[in-house]
Amino acid sequence: MSASLVLYNGRIHTVDPAQPAATAVAIEDGKFVAVGDDATVIQLVADGTTVIDLQKKRVVPGLNDSHIHLIRGGLNFNLELRWDGVPSLADALRLLKEQVDRTPSPQWVRVVGGWSEFQFAERRMPTLAEINALAPDTPVFILHLYDRALLNRAALRAVGYTRDTPAPPGGQIERDASGEPTGLLLATPNAMILYATLAMGPKLSYEHQVNSTRHFMRELNRFGITSVIDAGGGFQNYPDDYKVVSELNDKQQLTVRIAYNLFTQHPKEEFEDFKSWTQSVKLHQGDDMYRHNGAGEMLVFSAADFEDFLQPRPDLPDHMDAELERVVRLLIENRWPFRLHATYNESITRFLDVFEKVDRDLPFGDLPWIFDHAETIDARNIDRVKALGGGLAIQSRMAFQGESFADRYGAAAAEHTPPVKRMLAAGVPVGAGTDATRVSSYNPWVALYWLTVGKTVGGMQLYSENTRLSRETALELYTRGSAWFSGEQDKKGAIKVGQLADLAVLDQDYLSAADEDIKQIEADLTVVGGTIVYAAGNFSSFSPPTIPILPDWSPTTIRNGYPPKPTAGRLLTDHPAASGHLPASASAISQHQLLSKVHHCIGSCGVHGHAHDKVRTSNVPVSNYTAFWGALGCSCFAF
Repeated sequence: MSASLVLYNGRIHTVDPAQPAATAVAIEDGKFVAVGDDATVIQLVADGTTVIDLQKKRVVPGLNDSHIHLIRGGLNFNLELRWDGVPSLADALRLLKEQVDRTPSPQWVRVVGGWSEFQFAERRMPTLAEINALAPDTPVFILHLYDRALLNRAALRAVGYTRDTPAPPGGQIERDASGEPTGLLLATPNAMILYATLAMGPKLSYEHQVNSTRHFMRELNRFGITSVIDAGGGFQNYPDDYKVVSELNDKQQLTVRIAYNLFTQHPKEEFEDFKSWTQSVKLHQGDDMYRHNGAGEMLVFSAADFEDFLQPRPDLPDHMDAELERVVRLLIENRWPFRLHATYNESITRFLDVFEKVDRDLPFGDLPWIFDHAETIDARNIDRVKALGGGLAIQSRMAFQGESFADRYGAAAAEHTPPVKRMLAAGVPVGAGTDATRVSSYNPWVALYWLTVGKTVGGMQLYSENTRLSRETALELYTRGSAWFSGEQDKKGAIKVGQLADLAVLDQDYLSAADEDIKQIEADLTVVGGTIVYAAGNFSSFSPPTIPILPDWSPTTIRNGYPPKPTAGRLLTDHPAASGHLPASASAISQHQLLSKVHHCIGSCGVHGHAHDKVRTSNVPVSNYTAFWGALGCSCFAF
């Protein structure tokens, strides 16, 4: 036996209890054929084998986000300016201005999720006045989690919102004293006003959607993601909006494995949607790269309890139970797995009442089903999930909303949102993910930082030692744990002979890195089914050919998603998709020059003399221009 790819001299964390560690692997026909020591595995090298020295790098199984919106995110990735990981509002507004200046009419500039005001040094959101000053003529739409959207005056004109426009149920259009819309849309607490307004913007052409999806997958590969479960989403219609990923799979151009759920799009017609799909879609149709995974995360619109922690918990309507029961009965009859968005324990209690009622007539048996999110689920309901054979998919939403939750419900309650250790102790399957891209960032290392260090992106200590996970446990939830949620736990999730050959070679050792460095981890090499889909750093020579970004005014041409680490040779506005390694000319530029492009006041302040890079999280109110430091002219919130 020989292998097509052999990797050796590594530190491999296999997530396989039978063989926890190794130094080398061999891959053939898309699967691991040997996992062990260098001397044993190297014997499988033959003519034509690609052999890579891992240089003692940490290797982990390919990461698997068990709840993300890749399909919708891919269709829009090249349209959206990402503020994920941007350290200050000053930087964010500078990026916004740059994109406004290069966006042609009638296109919009869109910032859609993945950020929190608490990540900014200024600890605040942009104001409508700031956005209107930067963009007097180009429509700008900025989505903040599921609680609000900011539209400049040009965007209000584009969507046609006037003093006579009624707000939909569950939404609010803020108005000034004269009754004119200000540009602030509020989910109170229904987020449909935010979705519906965003959907009014121009879309990419089909060709550009294909290009956009490929770049989004490459961005996920940059962080070691090799698999996802797509949880459907609002305004993501099947089969029309799935044509791009289906075509890419047919052409063998997918670089992330996708298991997709079907999400109803029609309030009051949910049963009809699922009846049609169960008759026309074969469960698990597809292959190891692209396959159907069941129903959800929306089963009936009346069951949606959006997680806007700035608002009181929503009470679900009385008719929800009957509507949900009708759909769940249909799915159990057809033996379709399903998943259901469920934020609050009060909602989960009612959902479980429905499920247990159905189970008495139509036993769930071994049919897998899932609650998504479950931030406030209690011990009793965890046991009920276990008894019915369900799983719990948890995401890093609290990393972006922990401050808001703690303000409303208290720090003690926030420490158990969600109660992952209780879930694991009860023996419930648990998978990790992000719920990207409209709430959390898609960066899995931010999620792993949140789970293990217990902090939000704003630095708030959300969890104590009693509720934080070990790094090994958190990684297992992101690999083998997530595989259960697509019924593929015997196929992937571990570096193990016979499993699909998906892995990530990391640029830092996740298991020993300093806490704050976890959220900076990237992959130096990502392999899907034995094929190298991403390579950087010392492995750049193995990088697949790059493709251009379309359209040429796309925000991703100047800033491709999550910012690279601010090290010498890499700028905030670097475009990782354009090159898997540093340009030769970059080595001639000093680190100070590079970082000065990231933040305009890196180094010491010319006015105050303090070092900005050490104190960007200070609470001194320098953004208040009527106060002492603000009046002196320091605009970067540092002292």
